[in-house]
Amino acid sequence: MTTFKDDDNPESVRLLMDETTEQRPPAASFSYSNWVSNVKKSTKEAYESKPHSHWILLTLSCTSMLTAFPASSLLSRLYFSNGGQSKWIISWVAVAGWPITCLILLPLYIFRKIKPTPLNAKLLLSYTLLGFLSAADNLMYAYAYAYLPASTSSLLASSSLAFSALFGYLIVKNPMNASVINSIVIITGAMAIIALDSSSDRYDYVTNRQYFAGFFWDIMGSALHGLIFALSELVFVKLLGRRFFHVALEQQVMVSLVAFAFTTLGMVLSRDFQGMAREAKSFEGGESRYVQVLVWSAVTFQLGVLGATAVLFLASTVMAGVLNAVRVPITSIAAVILMHDPMSGFKILSLILTFWGFSSYIYGSSSPTPSTQAASSSS
Repeated sequence: MTTFKDDDNPESVRLLMDETTEQRPPAASFSYSNWVSNVKKSTKEAYESKPHSHWILLTLSCTSMLTAFPASSLLSRLYFSNGGQSKWIISWVAVAGWPITCLILLPLYIFRKIKPTPLNAKLLLSYTLLGFLSAADNLMYAYAYAYLPASTSSLLASSSLAFSALFGYLIVKNPMNASVINSIVIITGAMAIIALDSSSDRYDYVTNRQYFAGFFWDIMGSALHGLIFALSELVFVKLLGRRFFHVALEQQVMVSLVAFAFTTLGMVLSRDFQGMAREAKSFEGGESRYVQVLVWSAVTFQLGVLGATAVLFLASTVMAGVLNAVRVPITSIAAVILMHDPMSGFKILSLILTFWGFSSYIYGSSSPTPSTQAASSSS
């Protein structure tokens, strides 16, 4: 620190102060033009680092997620609102489209001469467990679609991101920072708001007990979905290795096939296959509309899962989280417009909080961890 005496020359004091001022670094200021330039530069570098086929496939996968998943949710709700009764049927339909992935996987084997990944005891046990959990998950969501509006069930299902972060931290040892914890708290608060506002969006023919049963099974299905996501990531990374896209497709085919086998067994035991003909006759719109709803439910759900698998492989879990955040308001708005779902002020507030929670999760996931910072500084 510089000190001045009373007998110092005023001119020398002024010169010393000027030199001190010149040595100070300039104050940092935000430049919007520099920020835009940096964004353009990083975007161009990212685009040029991958082939055109990569971006075409990623665009198709994102489009599939943003259209197929909302359509599948609306069709599931349409099934129940038009006279459908069986939860087993709608959960069976969700995995009945598993051959669609095979149609994409088979050309890779034939034209690119790729050999299927050999099955071993660990993989077979993992696929069986994941398939059983997926079948149970679809059945839980079926109860939600039966008793809740599509917009409400979509908002509640968004809590799966919080469970994914929690189980990812416990099982896969994914990092969890303050932003991710903040997103879990915010999304939980958004779900509580919907529970407090149950009287505004409950259908007249749905009892309070049925509404809260749908609410409960939607949350349980979201929790199970988060567990499945973490276990799938563990199998994909530890047992299969994140090497090629066909490996991810193989995992999806096998899990969907096992889930299809479990739900088919449930359909046989509950005798819902025999009930489909009776249900189709009483369905609003006739038998042809009944078949169309079930077929398109199977197609859209499988296309959505296929798109999500591709996004996870081609981009990252953060990118999948962004798209998952975007599809929630798409489903809610589409349900209000197409199915005349009630949209109260509490539900709008819950939607805003959900989007805020997603944004916090995305920010926390994309922020560098101390290990990555140390790695980058050492390099």
